[in-house]
Amino acid sequence: MSESQKLLHEHPSDSDSEAEHEAEREPKSQLLRHPSPSPSHSPRSSASPAPAGRYPNGYHPKRHSSLAQARPDGAPRTPNRVRFDENPPVRRSMNGSGGGEWIELEGEDYMDSPITEEGREHVQRLPLLTGIEAPSVTVAEAFDPEEHLESARPRSSMRSAFMNMANSIIGAGIIGQPYAFRNAGLITGTVLLIGLTVTVDWTIRLIVINSKLSGANSFQATVEHCFGRSGLVAISLAQWLFAFGGMVAFCIIVGDTIPRVLDALFPSLAHMHFLWLLTNRKAIIIVLILGVSYPLSLYRDIAKANQLHSPLAKASGLALVSMIIIIVTIITQSFRVPPESRGQLRGSIVIHSGIFEAIGVISFAFVCHHNSLLIYGSLRKPTIDRFARVTHFSTSISLVACLVMALSGYLTFGDKTMGNVLNNFPNDNIMVNIARLCFGLNMLTTLPLEAFVCREVMNNYWFPDEPYHPNRHIIFTTSLVVTAMSLSLLTCDIGIVFELFGATSACALAYILPPLCYIKLTKRGPKTYLAIAVVAFGCGVMAISLFKTMAKMTNGKESQAKCG
Repeated sequence: MSESQKLLHEHPSDSDSEAEHEAEREPKSQLLRHPSPSPSHSPRSSASPAPAGRYPNGYHPKRHSSLAQARPDGAPRTPNRVRFDENPPVRRSMNGSGGGEWIELEGEDYMDSPITEEGREHVQRLPLLTGIEAPSVTVAEAFDPEEHLESARPRSSMRSAFMNMANSIIGAGIIGQPYAFRNAGLITGTVLLIGLTVTVDWTIRLIVINSKLSGANSFQATVEHCFGRSGLVAISLAQWLFAFGGMVAFCIIVGDTIPRVLDALFPSLAHMHFLWLLTNRKAIIIVLILGVSYPLSLYRDIAKANQLHSPLAKASGLALVSMIIIIVTIITQSFRVPPESRGQLRGSIVIHSGIFEAIGVISFAFVCHHNSLLIYGSLRKPTIDRFARVTHFSTSISLVACLVMALSGYLTFGDKTMGNVLNNFPNDNIMVNIARLCFGLNMLTTLPLEAFVCREVMNNYWFPDEPYHPNRHIIFTTSLVVTAMSLSLLTCDIGIVFELFGATSACALAYILPPLCYIKLTKRGPKTYLAIAVVAFGCGVMAISLFKTMAKMTNGKESQAKCG
């Protein structure tokens, strides 16, 4: 054997040098995991580095590939790569499944394991691709606005959300607040208004909480999730009645306001042929409802109705302006009311017999629960805390507006207060007539919005999976508008309408269904007992107020409404 062959035979294999270099390149993170490894168990202990000065005269043998060297005992050529054992130890997987055996991968990308006595590392054994859920990935697709309107719509700020909710609360029901004080009494009415505002504030937020607990995306879906088919019937009926009651109330307001304004502006109209119809309450309801509100109600949906060229696009702004004008008018013009138009407060300062009717009237004004999830979803950052602030601000402003309206109207007219407090003022008051005109025009453009709600409820209940059908659309719209208009021709007392629909639909939407869903979705606790109390309160008010209102209608004991 030559000298070079002897040197090569005596020198350790090149792969051992590779193992040495591999160990030197071991990350610091692994050294930290095993701060004090045993020398006998260290990967470097298996290698025998050549002593310095082993090669004479600086001679180094030619390096050979490790693949060309034989391995004793069948050791793998790549110790830090995939290792296949015939009988690997089986360990329980982290995800709890008892899946089959699988390969183990070692290296800096995987967790280190305890070291065996043989010098090999144990590895963590997990079933391959078992129980792993792929992350959600947004796939680039062609954008179709018609299919993504909900996600593509612009988000609103806190101020915009506040304006939308306040506008939903401060509606037609605000003119009935003095009438509610007349029914309940001055002090009792004030307490009721504050207490019901706090309750409504809680139940509005409760709808969003229930939606999150149930995973539903609408008030109807939440109730159906909790109570099945019977819940769907209940919520559909409540929403339909509330929207239909609003249509009837708006028709009555049109008849109460527009004829008075025209008669005051053109006194000679009442004596002209054919034009006298413009000063007649029933005639003006038929002409304006069928000529203005009905065509607007024939739009297929609110999105098309709210285009810039449509009068409904400015309905929200007109509503807010008209409410401000009405409140300012009641405050400023109450001092100019003649003495014969004023009523007495005697006997109704503290409490009066119509407490339950007053609750229905106040509830009708404050219900905006069907819009709560829409307003919540419109926020740029829709969180419970941000929505709670919007709700608190909106209900607080609405409380101040209704309280000012109620106190100003009731302290002025006393027991003569009507369901529509504007009817208590003389017809020749210019500022009151401006308020009447704004209010009446606002009702003409708001009525179609309520018709949309009624029609949508009917379609979702009877034809949930069927496409749009023009004949069905026309039949539903015509029947809704004509029926509401016909009922408004039978009575001129809007207070009865507030009481009747407030005692039924408003109580169900505000005091019964949201707490019931919360009780169904949560465990027993202090808030669930509070919810039970609110449900009991709502059921009691509904039963008693409905009975008293029906008795009043049967006996013909309407308030002092003037149908002139």
